[in-house]
Amino acid sequence: MSSETGEQARQAEAGDGRDAEAVSRFVERFASEMTEAGMQRMASRVFAALLADDDASMTSAELALALQISPAAVSGAVSYLTQVSMVGRERDPGSRRDRYRLHNEIWYTTFASRDQVLTRWERTLKEGARTLGEHTPAGARIAETAAFFEFLQSELEGLMGRWQEHRKTLDLPTAAGPAGA
Repeated sequence: MSSETGEQARQAEAGDGRDAEAVSRFVERFASEMTEAGMQRMASRVFAALLADDDASMTSAELALALQISPAAVSGAVSYLTQVSMVGRERDPGSRRDRYRLHNEIWYTTFASRDQVLTRWERTLKEGARTLGEHTPAGARIAETAAFFEFLQSELEGLMGRWQEHRKTLDLPTAAGPAGA
């Protein structure tokens, strides 16, 4: 009797030649790292599974099978991931099934969207510092936090631009094939 997981069976059918057990260990290890950093556990697992998928897209049934989780767990994880703009939902052509896909340039998009969060936090913190009095201990602490976010935001903008330039110099394969193909 075979002890293959759903993901292993799917990969064996695809004939991609990968060590399915090693892929599964990677997915779980990376998901664990994201969970330790504060992301929800199931969302981390679903995200890591999509990241490790060649097409960066799977249906709910494929995710449930690959991760050995319930459809409800997939639904909750996908709901969170779409809310934070890490995953998009699309329809399989000619089907009523949803397919969940990582956005292009996922890390760039994720960090770029943090810019909006930093702006809101900075604005709220500056208001809080004025409310508390910038020369009180609490007001000074909040004013310094606002200054930190302002600094971080200005640095992040430059960093993101430098990444786009650096990315052009990389010779990495893409989903469509080798770079430049």
